[in-house]
Parts: sequence; C-alpha cells; structure tokens
Amino acid sequence: MIGLRGLLATLALALPGPALALAYQCAPPASIGPLRPVTPDGPVRRVPVSGYTLAVSWTPEYCKGARDGSSMQCSGANGRFGFILHGLWPESRQGPPPQWCATTPQPAPDLIRRNLCMTPAPALLQHEWAKHGSCMVKTPEAYFRVSAILWRSLRWPDADHLSRRKGLTVGDLRQEFLAENPGWRREQVGVLLSRNGWLRELRLCYGRDFLPAACPRASFGPRDAAPLKIWRGL
Repeated sequence: MIGLRGLLATLALALPGPALALAYQCAPPASIGPLRPVTPDGPVRRVPVSGYTLAVSWTPEYCKGARDGSSMQCSGANGRFGFILHGLWPESRQGPPPQWCATTPQPAPDLIRRNLCMTPAPALLQHEWAKHGSCMVKTPEAYFRVSAILWRSLRWPDADHLSRRKGLTVGDLRQEFLAENPGWRREQVGVLLSRNGWLRELRLCYGRDFLPAACPRASFGPRDAAPLKIWRGL
C-alpha cells in the first residue's frame, strides 16, 4: 500500500516498544485464551484506498452505555482508560470504503495481548484487522504495527479537565488537540458525538501518504460552535 513502507521505515525506530493507550492505568492479562473466528457483518468490498481514518474512542462514554461491564475496557480490573484506539480504517473516494478483504490469517493470542493497552478489547482487535486491516496489508502484525506507529505519534488533550469548562464546544476540543499536536489543522480533526451531545470519538483523517488531510464532511462531524459534553466516569 502506498505510504505504508515509508511510514514504517521512518517512524518505527523513533518509536520503539509496545503501544500504550492514554490509560490512567493499564495492566494487561498475563495471557489470553483462544479467540473465536470473526464473522463478517457485511459484504466484501475491494476498492482503491484514497486515505485513512484513525478512530479514537473516549472510554468513559463508551462504558457508560456498554452492555458488558465486565470487559477489560470497562471493568477496571486491568486499568482505567481514557482515549483508546478504536481502529485504523482505509477510505475510498469511489464510495463505501473497502472492507472484509480477508478473515485470515487470524491474529495470534500473544499479538492481541501486546496491543491491549492500545485497544483494550480482544474481540475488537480481531474485528478491526479482519474488516479494515485486511484491505491494507497482508498480516495482522503489519496492521497493528502501523496502527501503533500512528497512535504513538499523537498526544491527547486532558479531556477530564476540559469536561469541567463552562460553555464547552466542539471547537474547544479541536483547539486543545491542535495545541498538543503541532502540524495538524482544524479541518483534519473529526468529532463524533452521541445524540445528546456527549463526546464519543475523534476521527483523525490521513491521506494515502499517512500525513494529516482534510476530513470528508461526513467524518468531520459538528461545527466548532456546537455544544459539547464529556462524561468523566471516574
């Protein structure tokens, strides 16, 4: 895939070690058991890739409505999480994005475990590789490697502190992200809110060269003036 080899070559040495989420604490389990194969939830689409989206979830909001409070992300048994990586998604200008290009090879349990502080949900890691990563690279190792490189290149605003600001807007969150990440521009930072205006995700947009790029309108989300609420959950 265009840009992937160069990204790995230039950043891998500068950012060694395992990827970590913005976690208040993280203690991954010593091992995880065998995982069930992933079942596709839609059709296979093999279309040209025009760019990428890095989807970053805000854990307190996710866990507020999660049905399974015993999961690693929500239980507190393995840590307390803030922003976590939902996934790296290829996009296409030709319409709906590529997906489900392959469901094998399956990620090894140890590979899943090594990425749990970045994405603290084994089934989600499996799903993101099969649905999205398989349309980018040939192996789950390569997919998680490039995801981790992008993840570790970013710095995250203090959403807990930001949540206490009176009159908080989506633009305030974008501005705090830009302050932490010089070189990014406002139009490259998408925001996803719940129906009630609570922060759910950031959608960070990249071109085919893995450099920040303007988000499509659907990914950009609300305008800066939109009111914003951030659930702390702590």
